[in-house]
Amino acid sequence: MQRLSGKVAFITGGGTGIGRACALLFAREGAVIAIAGRRKGPLEAAVREIESAGGKAVALTCDVVDRKSVESALASTVKHFGALHIVVNNAGAVVVAAADGTSDQDWDNVVATNLTGTFKVSRAALPHLRAAGGGAIVNIGSILGIVARTQRAAYCAAKAGVTGLTKAMALDHAHEKIRVNCVCPSIVETELGLKSIREAPDPEAERRRRTEGIPLGRLGLPEDVAQMVLYLASDESAWVTGAALPLDGGLTAY
Repeated sequence: MQRLSGKVAFITGGGTGIGRACALLFAREGAVIAIAGRRKGPLEAAVREIESAGGKAVALTCDVVDRKSVESALASTVKHFGALHIVVNNAGAVVVAAADGTSDQDWDNVVATNLTGTFKVSRAALPHLRAAGGGAIVNIGSILGIVARTQRAAYCAAKAGVTGLTKAMALDHAHEKIRVNCVCPSIVETELGLKSIREAPDPEAERRRRTEGIPLGRLGLPEDVAQMVLYLASDESAWVTGAALPLDGGLTAY
């Protein structure tokens, strides 16, 4: 039996990278998907791929920092599919800089997209999850929400906030059978994840250096993250809530 049969999922940042991998995997496991994001083209391409494989999906333009946009997208999901059971908060932004190299605009953008967006989507989803008798919120955090590294002041702060929000919401809504968990990846082969490598003076050397720091000897793949998100979204994790799970190839085992 498919692991998400009969479930309706809402995935932000779903047109590319980790979000797209989650959408494709969820569809294979029987869910119907609302793929949300700011860029319509990638969203529609993901929907076509799902539909060509026999699944069901809809593309919804949504800016996670805009409350009305979020509420409209979630209402459209329920109108289209009849319910909401799973939310994946994946929209993200990063700036490579220490605190004194981070502008007000960069700080505001990173915190708004990663933390405030996660809050607004999760808050707006609660009535729909209650109406379904419970559900799962899975936040895409970061290993940098648990530990820190240089040149990531705003990103570390925002992702640490996601970790804290995950735990707080898990406690607040456990009695409603709404589980809230957080996946904390290290560097993943996505456009956003590889930003620091692309911008390094010697990208190839930087990639080797980053890979050598990971005990399993490779960078993460979007599909690696999607598999853990699938577990947390499914009934297999029925007794898991408030967890912030490292997914880092052993990086933080040192």
